Amino acid sequence: MAASELYTKFARVWIPDPEEVWKSAELLKDYKPGDKVLLLHLEEGKDLEYRLDPKTKELPHLRNPDILVGENDLTALSYLHEPAVLHNLKVRFIDSKLIYTYCGIVLVAINPYEQLPIYGEDIINAYSGQNMGDMDPHIFAVAEEAYKQMARDERNQSIIVSGESGAGKTVSAKYAMRYFATVSGSASEANVEEKVLASNPIMESIGNAKTTRNDNSSRFGKYIEIGFDKRYRIIGANMRTYLLEKSRVVFQAEEERNYHIFYQLCASAKLPEFKMLRLGNANTFHYTKQGGSPVIEGIDDAKEMAHTRQACTLLGISESYQMGIFRILAGILHLGNVGFMSRDSDSCTIPPKHEPLSIFCDLMGVDYEEMCHWLCHRKLATAAETYIKPISKLQATNARDALAKHIYAKLFNWIVDHVNQALHAAVKQHSFIGVLDIYGFETFEINSFEQFCINYANEKLQQQFNMHVFKLEQEEYMKEQIPWTLIDFYDNQPCINLIESKLGILDLLDEECKMPKGTDDTWAQKLYNTHLNKCALFEKPRLSNKAFIIQHFADKVEYQCEGFLEKNKDTVFEEQIKVLKSSKFKMLPELFQDDEKTISPTSATSSGRTLLTRTPAKPTKGRPTQTAKEHKKTVGHQFRNSLHLLMETLNATTPHYVRCIKPNDCKLPFTFDEKRAVQQLRACGVLETIRISAAGFPSRWTYQEFFSRYRVLMKQKDVLSDRKQTCKNVLEKLIVDKDKYQFGKTKIFFRAGQVAYLEKLRADKLRAACIRIQKTIRGWLLRKKYVRKRKAAIIVQRYVRGYQARCYAKFLRRTRAATTIQKYWRMHIARRRYKVTRTATIVLQSYLRGYLARNRYRKILYDHKAVVIQKWVRGWLARTCYKRSMHAIIYLQCCFRRMMAKRELKKLKIEARSVERYKKLHIGMENKIMQLQRKVDEQNKDYKCLMEKLTNLEGIYNSETEKLRSDLERLQLSEEEAKIATGRVLSLQEEIAKLRKDLEQTRSEKKSIEERADRYKQETEQLVSNLKEENTLLKQEKETLNHLIVEQAKEMTETMEKKLVEETKQLELDLNDERLRYQNLLNEFSRLEERYDDLKEEMTLMVHVPKPGHKRTDSTHSSNESEYTFSSELAETEDIPLRTEEPSERKVPLDMSLFLKLQKRVTELEQEKQVMQDELDRKEEQVLRSRAKEEERPPIRGAELEYESLKRQELESENKKLKNELNELRKALSEKSAPEVTAPGAPAYRVLMEQLTSVSEELDVRKEEVLILRSQLVSQKEAIQPKNTMTDSTILLEDVQKMKDKGEIAQAYIGLKETNRSPAMDCHELNEDGELWLVYEGLKQANRLLESQLQSQKRSHENEAEALRGEIQSLKEENNRQQQLLAQNLQLPPEARIEASLQHEITRLTNENLDLMEQLEKQDKTVRKLKKQLKVFAKKIGELEVGQMENISPGQIIDEPIRPVNIPRKEKDFQGMLEYKKEDEQKLVKNLILELKPRGVAVNLIPGLPAYILFMCVRHADYLNDDQKVRSLLTSTINSIKKVLKKRGDDFETVSFWLSNTCRFLHCLKQYSGEEGFMKHNTSRQNEHCLTNFDLAEYRQVLSDLAIQIYQQLVRVLENILQPMIVSGMLEHETIQGVSGVKPTGLRKRTSSIADEGTYTLDSILRQLNSFHSVMCQHGMDPELIKQVVKQTFYIVGAVTLNNLLLRKDMCSWSKGMQIRYNVSQLEEWLRDKNLMNSGAKETLEPLIQAAQLLQVKKKTDDDAEAICSMCNALTTAQIVKVLNLYTPVNEFEERVSVSFIRTIQMRLRDRKDSPQLLMDAKHIFPVTFPFNPSSLALETIQIPASLGLGFIARV
Repeated sequence: MAASELYTKFARVWIPDPEEVWKSAELLKDYKPGDKVLLLHLEEGKDLEYRLDPKTKELPHLRNPDILVGENDLTALSYLHEPAVLHNLKVRFIDSKLIYTYCGIVLVAINPYEQLPIYGEDIINAYSGQNMGDMDPHIFAVAEEAYKQMARDERNQSIIVSGESGAGKTVSAKYAMRYFATVSGSASEANVEEKVLASNPIMESIGNAKTTRNDNSSRFGKYIEIGFDKRYRIIGANMRTYLLEKSRVVFQAEEERNYHIFYQLCASAKLPEFKMLRLGNANTFHYTKQGGSPVIEGIDDAKEMAHTRQACTLLGISESYQMGIFRILAGILHLGNVGFMSRDSDSCTIPPKHEPLSIFCDLMGVDYEEMCHWLCHRKLATAAETYIKPISKLQATNARDALAKHIYAKLFNWIVDHVNQALHAAVKQHSFIGVLDIYGFETFEINSFEQFCINYANEKLQQQFNMHVFKLEQEEYMKEQIPWTLIDFYDNQPCINLIESKLGILDLLDEECKMPKGTDDTWAQKLYNTHLNKCALFEKPRLSNKAFIIQHFADKVEYQCEGFLEKNKDTVFEEQIKVLKSSKFKMLPELFQDDEKTISPTSATSSGRTLLTRTPAKPTKGRPTQTAKEHKKTVGHQFRNSLHLLMETLNATTPHYVRCIKPNDCKLPFTFDEKRAVQQLRACGVLETIRISAAGFPSRWTYQEFFSRYRVLMKQKDVLSDRKQTCKNVLEKLIVDKDKYQFGKTKIFFRAGQVAYLEKLRADKLRAACIRIQKTIRGWLLRKKYVRKRKAAIIVQRYVRGYQARCYAKFLRRTRAATTIQKYWRMHIARRRYKVTRTATIVLQSYLRGYLARNRYRKILYDHKAVVIQKWVRGWLARTCYKRSMHAIIYLQCCFRRMMAKRELKKLKIEARSVERYKKLHIGMENKIMQLQRKVDEQNKDYKCLMEKLTNLEGIYNSETEKLRSDLERLQLSEEEAKIATGRVLSLQEEIAKLRKDLEQTRSEKKSIEERADRYKQETEQLVSNLKEENTLLKQEKETLNHLIVEQAKEMTETMEKKLVEETKQLELDLNDERLRYQNLLNEFSRLEERYDDLKEEMTLMVHVPKPGHKRTDSTHSSNESEYTFSSELAETEDIPLRTEEPSERKVPLDMSLFLKLQKRVTELEQEKQVMQDELDRKEEQVLRSRAKEEERPPIRGAELEYESLKRQELESENKKLKNELNELRKALSEKSAPEVTAPGAPAYRVLMEQLTSVSEELDVRKEEVLILRSQLVSQKEAIQPKNTMTDSTILLEDVQKMKDKGEIAQAYIGLKETNRSPAMDCHELNEDGELWLVYEGLKQANRLLESQLQSQKRSHENEAEALRGEIQSLKEENNRQQQLLAQNLQLPPEARIEASLQHEITRLTNENLDLMEQLEKQDKTVRKLKKQLKVFAKKIGELEVGQMENISPGQIIDEPIRPVNIPRKEKDFQGMLEYKKEDEQKLVKNLILELKPRGVAVNLIPGLPAYILFMCVRHADYLNDDQKVRSLLTSTINSIKKVLKKRGDDFETVSFWLSNTCRFLHCLKQYSGEEGFMKHNTSRQNEHCLTNFDLAEYRQVLSDLAIQIYQQLVRVLENILQPMIVSGMLEHETIQGVSGVKPTGLRKRTSSIADEGTYTLDSILRQLNSFHSVMCQHGMDPELIKQVVKQTFYIVGAVTLNNLLLRKDMCSWSKGMQIRYNVSQLEEWLRDKNLMNSGAKETLEPLIQAAQLLQVKKKTDDDAEAICSMCNALTTAQIVKVLNLYTPVNEFEERVSVSFIRTIQMRLRDRKDSPQLLMDAKHIFPVTFPFNPSSLALETIQIPASLGLGFIARV
């Protein structure tokens, strides 16, 4: 189709405009060939007649369709021309806030003059590994492309950054370097990437300055080569610099500054180390005050100085060298203040003792007089002799400035050299990426030598750029086999020849500099004579003879010849240099070493440097005159050589171009000046790229993309199976001119404008289809509306008629009801009147009859009481008379009996003195003892009879046991309660007596109070009437206040609930943060541990180089001990002898966490040991003291001790015997007796209970008597042998103290009884030796015993009574307090009364609560203490039982006849333990962990079988109480799991398998730990399997940390597997075919959304998720852990998808939002199928869901903005604004989001507090928890399969 045919009505075009450069307009009528005027309508509403140029007849540029505006790549535009490029850049920059745009192979970067959040590490990670066309334009994309091509093509790369001053070149280069440093890392521990980045602040301080266009303008060019090794990690860097602007050191224009370093020095002058520099304010120095702007707003020069010094230190520049640099710079500042005085026109002098010069000489270490002389004189050398000539003041000033510039240039070179040395690669460089940060094309009002050199360099770079672009176009056409036609492009070789060829501008300039009398004027004349009218690119200004014009590729530039020769010579007097070389300051001569030996063409006066490892392009020969000649090279010559070297380097690399654009000169953020932008676009070559592309076939489509986009233009019959042929057939019909397109191998190539034509046809087709759809839908809607209205009318009629009928029926019902109501109401009135009359009559009768009855009752009562009084009075009189008579009689009897007793006493005293009396008494006592002995025998017989009766009763009452036990317990409880009640009754009786007295007092007080109350009542009745009115008012106020209180309470409860919810959420977040922090630390620890292991392996490889033929040891048989083994064996060093040190290679690092835990445990055990030792010492001292006291006691005490011990032992034996008998009786009753016989009320039960109580009482009495008799016998023995008894008792005491257990004590007691019984003593002998005295002593001891029991019982009763009194007193105090509080409350108003009572109740409950808590804590402590004691006692008892069994001698075993017995074989009962030998531990670990394959043997195993086996082995070691074996096994297990994961850590099945087994092992250690919290779900058999000897809580923590590390590794494996699938499956692939059309793309093609072979789809992701889930379920992973893994997986999917969406403008459309929502719904369906909806995975996709909804919702009005703000609560403000800015219509029916709407969103969201980060952290890992999951599997049932190779393990 012809281009003129596109100029139809409503077509939009661009017309030139002096203000806006280009202005948009719309055609009002079709253009016809031959028309000279176009009728246009401008956007501001005006009509315009646009006249065409009669010569060229060029039509104005057509405007691109709106859907193509804002494209990422300018080459994707259908119409490629200047206004389209400018408009696209403006729309992206102003509306979408996008500063980067592709233009073919060029990245256009516009300086936003604002910090943007698009350079963080998350953005770097997002661009890493991506194709350049797959993401939005970015400097990181260019850097990634260079890095990827370097690795793929094995070719060095270059990134060329150019632009005007202030366009952002330095920042772009800095970000590119940061990207390389972050992505590649360094190959050593020297942190080279940090050093590369640290070189930036140094170079900026010495090479950047403030200009009118830029606050941080680079005044030199630099090329940084970043070196990489074979693994493409940074190993070093090298820097070359070009054309430092030395004139800035001595002169600055208005509003400009010198180099930053000078102002940083002045700002830091007050630092103590800088006092020797004698600096001051920047305004005091000539070289820093000329610009009049010493301060940059927002920049602190002192802080920048600190950053510069820090960077110098990082790069290895020592403090002494840094001070040397600052000393030289300060000397330059003082040199600028040196002034000259004219003596005459040809000579000058310096004032004597000039302070600035003296300071300069002191700092530089040179002689003052010598420097003063050569500043005012110069040496002239001729062939014959040398002259010293004075110079004028102007010449001296110029010489001073030249010296200052020369010193600064040398210092600049020296710093660059040292930076290169610091960045020099220690190993061989494999490849490099160069970053060229060089000045762009410059044109000012006055252009001099610097601008000439800069533009010359840009001409060379532009030529290289044009050739590269042309080459790429040619390669693309050749690749697609398109017929090649030569494209005419601008070649700037003539301009370069004009500058650098023979007799060119530079050649003539060098020639004029060699002339003795050469001037700028003579050089200008030579230029005119040589090039004027001979070269079309060279012109002469009309009004000047000292300037010339060159037509550069960008624009014409006029150069002023003044100063060219001087700047090109850059002369410095050699005598001044010699003075500096003779300096005592060692650093200064180093700067001028390059004057003697030149290492590069740029060494003398230019600032450029070559590579340290590179040789010059043309090596020089060593001749004596070489240095002198090299020293005389001009600046232009040196710059040309360095530029040629740079071009050689660039041509040897693959270039990447970044063109920086300055949007305005006022540095305003996001402000676009079209004029300035167009100037720079023309100058930087972007438009040339567009022109070259437009000259050929700029629009390129793959066949599949063309088919997908323009399928709507095809008919069904046109669609063939061959997509290529289909596209050819359609294009032949749509575009008649075959020259407008070409078919390549894989793409279709279109001329400019053809895509716009196809888009127009597509839009027309879609518009027609939309109209038809709208017509059909509107008709359907109207028909539906009519039917709905008709149906509604019918329904209304039906309801109205029904309503009328119901109203009539209601009237009839009401009439009938009214009649019925009247009837019943009249009847009710008559009946009520009758009832009232009847009731009144009955009441009168009842009151009269009652009155008569009460009178009769009173009379009868009066008579009865009189009779009673008479009876009691008469009885009292009779009793008093009787008592008086009895008292007298008794008194008489007592007197008589006393007299008779006195007489008898006298007789007894006389008889007592005679011997016969003693004999009679003795005979009586002997008879009494015999009687007692017989009585004892009788009691024994009775006891035996009773026992026989009990045995007879056993057969009858066997079933009584259970009820007897319960009844006994109940009786005991009732007995205790009765005892308590009796005590309370006594105390209460006393209290009642007191209360009666109080009652009498209160009665008397009551009467007086009643009298007062009557008076008070009368007074109060008067007040009541007054207060009633006030009360009503107060009630009203009270109601209002109560209402307010209720409302406030509701509000407070609501606020408290909200606060509580917020606090709980915050606590949960804090807990998750703490978990995350801890797990991140674990992750970092594991990473460092792995790194340490790698380094150790490298060191071992470096130290021990394997010899030829040496066989490598298997890694699984490593003899290295782990950190756990080392730390756990630290505690054993005290008990074992000192071992020889093992070789250093066998030492391994400590696990610091476990080491610290074990160290802490050791200290605790040592403290406990010390406490126990002290306790033992104290006990021993007490025993010694008690022994000493026992020795000092009289011998008589031995009898008492023996009595007490015998009594205790006897009682214990009797108690045991009775208990056994009672248990047997109960057992027999429970087994045999019937329930009715054993009932508590049965006669047999009562008889048995009575017999039991009587027997027990009788036994107690007999025991006491027997004990008394035995003590008497022992005492008799002592009296016979006192000495032996004393010794025996002490020996007995010592022996008893030495006895350790009850068994020994019992045996000793039995032996003692036998010895006591053995001598059959005669009773007569006892009588003869004073047995009466012994009996008397025994009775005294019995009395003492009874008295002590009585005293103890009395004390207990007194204590109980005291406690009850205390309770009564506390209750009284509480009662008084309550009464006082009640009295106080009665005085308060009602509201305050309620509040006070509530407050009191709260305090009371709080106190009670605190008391109960204290009691609970005490009880808990007691319980814990008793548990510990119980464990200790149980352990001791077990040891004693084992010892007793071992101590039984063979002689103690009674031989019995043995008869043969048939012994049946029992089935072996396994204990759930596995036994292995110590030497088999390595084999166990190897077979079970290191060589176990999850895909092989482990598939058919029980889930978690390795964990069960390991735990059963641990159980056996615990059973053996072998702590060394437990520790060794656990340590080997942990280390082996780590080895397996390190070896096969990228295999999902392996990591999942060991995560599952580690968790199961951890759960087993918890389940069988013996702690109550973990034993709730165990069976009784499982509780028997608990660990008994060791507490493995610390190892549980180590295993938990290991599980966390494995989980994090599992997440990384998941991420690595899913990462390539996510973007393709979730974003690019069209799950719903045909919804999203493919837009035209530029030169950098994106990944196609059409599913080809090898591309991932959503089904690929779902299949992978199914694989993950099935593997985890197969390995028996805990369900809660699976949920956490799925949640983490979905978070990764959502985060990666959202991040790519935020960085891809082509994905932000309505149709893509629908695709994303469909894909998310498929993921949710997968969650439902797997029952994982409650795992929290769906919530992690919420940001992605909201972003998809944001793409689909309406975005126009304020209501839409409000809806978006409320809907997108999971997205940050930055993400919402980014999505709205990136929203791109795919079809013409969609509309862009307006800037005002985005600002409305920003205003509404400005108060939202969220993260400013744009991207989600895709590397974030949620903190993992391992909920306790006990196993129901019984350990004894586990079978070990033979496939594991564990035959050396035995089940126990």
